Amino acid sequence: MSQTTKRALEASLKTLLLQKPLDKITIADITEDCGISRMTFYYHFKDIYDLVEWSCAEDAAKALAGKKTYATWQQGFLQIFEAVVENKPFIMNVYHSVSREQVELYLHKVTYDLLIGVVEEKAAGMMVREEDKKFIADFYKWAFVGIMLDWIKGGMREDPEKIIDRLAMLIHGDVTRALGNYRTDKN
Repeated sequence: MSQTTKRALEASLKTLLLQKPLDKITIADITEDCGISRMTFYYHFKDIYDLVEWSCAEDAAKALAGKKTYATWQQGFLQIFEAVVENKPFIMNVYHSVSREQVELYLHKVTYDLLIGVVEEKAAGMMVREEDKKFIADFYKWAFVGIMLDWIKGGMREDPEKIIDRLAMLIHGDVTRALGNYRTDKN
């Protein structure tokens, strides 16, 4: 029941975002559209931004489901782009209504979760310090988030598949090479 209510609140928020900017939407607007009480809203979320964050996390989890390996990272990133396009009015409204830092923090978490899985997979059997694996994942995280933010800022005009193909040319083999450079057991 809890997930059903959260999804109903998310649907109401996304419907309202087609009509007005995020900073003009109130909790009363959402609860009225959804047909629930304000107390029910507060049972699930502390404020509208908490609902936005939850919605973004849910969309990202769906986009990345089963796509956190070296063989599937491109599909995972493409699905993030596709989820953003699918929710373009929502994303553009959020992008223009909250600080860039909030959007960056959200994207950092999503991409780091994907990338650390890839790095861990490629590091299997290698003696690489955890801090070095984290550094490699962070490097690629910053690159991806920067590219995505520029793409959003530019109105999402470029084809996501072309972006992913270009990223693949940069990344293919480089994660393994970077891990090899950080190995602690090399002679």
